[in-house]
Amino acid sequence: MEIQTKKEANATVVTITGRLDAVTAPVYEKAVIELITAGELKLIVDFDSLDYISSAGLRGLLVTAKQLKGKGGQVRCANVKGTVKEVFDISGFGSIFQMDDSVADSLAKLA
Repeated sequence: MEIQTKKEANATVVTITGRLDAVTAPVYEKAVIELITAGELKLIVDFDSLDYISSAGLRGLLVTAKQLKGKGGQVRCANVKGTVKEVFDISGFGSIFQMDDSVADSLAKLA
């Protein structure tokens, strides 16, 4: 897994590449908590290059949402598709998280 962050006009985009599973979820959680601690309260998680997500990865997303909610922030998910979208739908996470078709859509909705 690789994580890249990019500051946009009104949010920070967190792009995840590869797999978000039991091995990589702690790395994701640590990176996101560092962003939130640094004051980044509007995050967009871009799933465009994510090939796989496990229950541990979903738990990492819950950690993100909980941390942000406690500080008055927001998280949106962009480009959730394919098998990753299937996992979101089966687990019910599709109704928990705000999902958009693109990062641009997420940025517009956070504005």
